[in-house]
Amino acid sequence: MIIGLTQMLKDDFGIDFKNTALLDEAFTHASYVNEHPREKLKYYERIEFLGDAVMQLCVSEYLFKRYPTLPEGKLSRLRAAMVCEDSFSKFAKECHFDEYIRLGKGEEKANARNRASLLCDIFEAFIGALYLDQGKAVVVSFISRVVFPKLDLGWFDHYLDHKTELQELLQQHGDCKITYVKVAENGPDNEKEYTMAVYADGQKIGEGKGMSKKAAEQQAAFQALKALQKN
Repeated sequence: MIIGLTQMLKDDFGIDFKNTALLDEAFTHASYVNEHPREKLKYYERIEFLGDAVMQLCVSEYLFKRYPTLPEGKLSRLRAAMVCEDSFSKFAKECHFDEYIRLGKGEEKANARNRASLLCDIFEAFIGALYLDQGKAVVVSFISRVVFPKLDLGWFDHYLDHKTELQELLQQHGDCKITYVKVAENGPDNEKEYTMAVYADGQKIGEGKGMSKKAAEQQAAFQALKALQKN
């Protein structure tokens, strides 16, 4: 199972683990250890603890740099949405980590492999293992591919509503007609990138890109907010 995991990581992510014992630990559940006492195995809880802290740091640093004008409260809410059980379990499934978890027979019968809480734990444990084996830069590279693009796909728009913020700001100065116009649409159907522009009373005030129209509109509103705050 671990051989298949190391090969998948090489093929899909370009990650070549030096110490595969870390992967053994990260993908082993306590129930499996209890059923194989002679093997003196470790299970994932300690390394998961480290992975949780590494994810908190990397996501915090990314959001801090990406949104230089966003207040602390909104940064915290956005980070909480990205660094949570629901998100991590989806990332783990996307990476096919569920296929490589070592479970005891009872947990296997209980369908623990598809349990959101376990998938979240495994994702954090993998991040901890990756950090120990390859360092922070490789972790950032991995989550830049798996996690951060979800911002542009609109996964967390309800935590980061720049469009409403822009509308409220402009309406402080009286009625204002805000419109969003598609500027460009590039790429194949499964990887489309949209460019949207936002106009206030017919004047262009911002432009943004995203993997959906809604995400591009949010980016356009964000760029407009930055420009308005400078003036």
